[in-house]
Amino acid sequence: MENKKTFQQMFPLGEPLPEQFSKYFIGQAWRAPLTTNGALNVPVSNITFSPGCRNNWHSHTGGQLLIAVGGRGYYQEKGQPARELLPGDVVEIAPDVVHWHGAAPDNWFSHLAVECNPAINVNTWLEPVDDAQYSAATASRQAFGEGIPVDKAKDPELFEIFDIFALGEVSGHGGLDARTRLICVLASNVASQGHAAFRATLDAALGAGVTPIEVKEVVYQAVPYIGMAKAADFVGIANEVLETRGTTLPLEGQSTTTPADRFDKGLAVQRSIFGAEHIDAMRASAPENQKHIQQCLSDNCFGDFLTRKGLDVKMRELVTFLLLVSLGGCEPQVKGHIAGNVNVGNDKAVLLAVVTQLLPWIGYPRTLNAIGCLNEVLPEN
Repeated sequence: MENKKTFQQMFPLGEPLPEQFSKYFIGQAWRAPLTTNGALNVPVSNITFSPGCRNNWHSHTGGQLLIAVGGRGYYQEKGQPARELLPGDVVEIAPDVVHWHGAAPDNWFSHLAVECNPAINVNTWLEPVDDAQYSAATASRQAFGEGIPVDKAKDPELFEIFDIFALGEVSGHGGLDARTRLICVLASNVASQGHAAFRATLDAALGAGVTPIEVKEVVYQAVPYIGMAKAADFVGIANEVLETRGTTLPLEGQSTTTPADRFDKGLAVQRSIFGAEHIDAMRASAPENQKHIQQCLSDNCFGDFLTRKGLDVKMRELVTFLLLVSLGGCEPQVKGHIAGNVNVGNDKAVLLAVVTQLLPWIGYPRTLNAIGCLNEVLPEN
C-alpha cells in the first residue's frame, strides 16, 4: 500500500483543506492552488486524497473538470456506477450533476480540479458518501471490470446496461457490506460456472477485505452441492489469483474433524441448523436401501464441510442457500435451507437482499423462483 512518502505526483501536495471545506470530506485531503492570475478566469488546484478519503455528494452550477494525476481514485454520478480514475483520466462534469470523487480504499489519489464558469459557479454540498455506498462503489467497479474475456468496446450498449443495473442500482440494495455482497456473488459464480466472472469478482473481493481463507472456503463449501467436477476449476482459478497476489499455498488447514468423529460432529451441526426432531425423523424414515445417503449427508456434507473453520455456520448456510438458488431446479432444497438460514440468524430481509444481488448474474427466472420459495416458507405479514 502506498503511503504519503512513497506516493508520487508531479504537483505540490499543498496544505490540508481548511475547515470550511474539510467538513464536507470523510478523511484527510490537501489542496495546492496552481493558478494565481485571476484575469485568466481558470482556477486550477491539485487535490490530494488519503486512502479512503472522499468528498460528499455535491454539484457545481458551472460544472467542473477533473484530471487524474496520481494514484487511484473513483468518481461517481448519482444513480450511475462508479468510475475508476487513473493518471491521465479526464472527467467532464456537467453543471448541476450530483456526484462525488475521492481515493480508492487502499491508494492515495490526486487530481487537478478545474473550475468551469467561475463567475457563476457555486458548489451545493449534500449528504456524505457513507461507508456502505463507498464500499459498494469502490468494490463493485472491479467486480466486472477485469478478467472478462469480452471486448466491451464492441458491445458498448450491453455493458452500459449491465454496469448501470448491476453495479449502480442493484449493488446498493439491501444495505449489505461489500464483503458479504462479494462473497455471495463469488458463491453464485461458482454454481453458475462463471469462470471469468468468478476471477473478476475474486479480485474485487480480495480488494474489499475478503481473506484468502474465506475465498477458499466458499469454493470448498460448493463441493458437496455442485460436485467436484464443477468446483475443481474454481479451486485452480482461486490458487492462480492468490499466488499472483503473493499468497503462499497451501493455506492453513481449516478442518476440525477426524475420520473417527466426522459423523458425530456432522450430525450435531445438522441438528443445530434444522432441528433435532426434523433430522432424526428424516433419518428414521429413509428406506433401508437409502440410509447410506443419510449417512453421507451427516459425515460428508456436514461433517467434512460445515464443521470447517474459515467461515462460520451462519455464513456457510447463507452460501449454501445461494449455491442452490444459482444452480436452479433445487427448489425443495432451497426451501429447506431457507428454514435453516432463519434458524442460524439470517432472516428474510437478509435472504431477499442477497437474492437481489444475484439477479444480474443468474437472471430473472432463478431469482423469481428463489423469491417464490422465500414467500412460501416465510410469508409476508
